[in-house]
Amino acid sequence: MSDRPAVPTLLGAAEIRTLAAGLDLRPTKQRGQNFVIDGNTVRRIVAESRITADDVVLEVGPGLGSLTLALLAVARRVVAIEVDPLLAGALPATIAAHAPDQVDAFEVVLADALRVTEIPGPSPTALVANLPYNVSVPVLLHLLGLLPSLERGLVMVQAEVADRLAAGPGSKVYGVPSVKAAWYADVRRAGAIGRNVFWPAPNVDSGLVAWTRREPPSTTATREQVFAVIDAAFAHRRKALRPALRELAGSAEAAEAALAAAGIDPMTRGEQLLIDDFVRIAEALA
Repeated sequence: MSDRPAVPTLLGAAEIRTLAAGLDLRPTKQRGQNFVIDGNTVRRIVAESRITADDVVLEVGPGLGSLTLALLAVARRVVAIEVDPLLAGALPATIAAHAPDQVDAFEVVLADALRVTEIPGPSPTALVANLPYNVSVPVLLHLLGLLPSLERGLVMVQAEVADRLAAGPGSKVYGVPSVKAAWYADVRRAGAIGRNVFWPAPNVDSGLVAWTRREPPSTTATREQVFAVIDAAFAHRRKALRPALRELAGSAEAAEAALAAAGIDPMTRGEQLLIDDFVRIAEALA
């Protein structure tokens, strides 16, 4: 007999509905509860994430465990953050039933991912998650800032959010999420996900976003100062930088002086700038 651990069995539509019925669970839109019911989809997510047997994976919003089981088939360890006490309480039993050889490689943390300040155990190296769509960007940025050990990741988000995160300067959807994500990582679109792989089916399309950590720009400004410039620049999307930064700088003249020092035309708009441009502006303002 082989000593190799058994591969976890994945959840299908019938298993998901059985688990939900046993918990008397009624998925809520408020918490973005749309559960993946297709094994091929979670296998695809794991393959696209490029995690290995050396990775400690952080998952957010594991729900009933569809993606969790697929991650446990590959990763060294999976830590799942779940805000719903009912789901967090049920998840260990699901792992024990479908992945008995991986029980010790799994831990669930009952917490709000937006407010979590530490992750138990070894530092996570990858983030792979079907993020709650209503808070996907704040969660992603919070975890990237909190956990410098995260080397790469793949997240499923609403399709238009995926477009924004991966957009470059000049794109119609380039904005605050695009620039702030670029502070931490190189981001790319990694595919689309259909609505019929979820239960209940969402009324929006979904997309995959992959990212690879890189060093943040070298700067004398703080991340908070740079992000404040980004927020101000996009607060009024079609406004030129001189009036857009007026309040942050203290006056239009101070904003123009800072832009001149940064080597940027004051009539440029925020959607035309790279993260390094925002860094120079923040340094000049500081």
